[in-house]
Amino acid sequence: MSLTLYGLKNCDTCKKAIKALTADGQDVEFVDIRADADLAEKVPEWLAATGADILVNRRSTTWRSLSEAERESDPAPLLKAHPTLIKRPVIENEGEILVGWSKAQQAALL
Repeated sequence: MSLTLYGLKNCDTCKKAIKALTADGQDVEFVDIRADADLAEKVPEWLAATGADILVNRRSTTWRSLSEAERESDPAPLLKAHPTLIKRPVIENEGEILVGWSKAQQAALL
């Protein structure tokens, strides 16, 4: 089974997810959301599948630096302009989209 993990190279959570998935014998394709991801295509797809409450990282420094008006605006343009606002990792697995690396995501994949 092959899955695609979208994240940042220096993200500790992404590193943990990749390590656990590869140790489980899964083939993981890593895509850097800043450098390599087609966010114009992926962000609307991820928002439709998960919703903004799950996809937007409201605990990030980037989120705290936004104005109230920006925070209340449509999340799609914000996520495209500021990839660090995307909660990580985003994992695509056989048509399913999982966000984060909680026990629920681990149970679904390992």
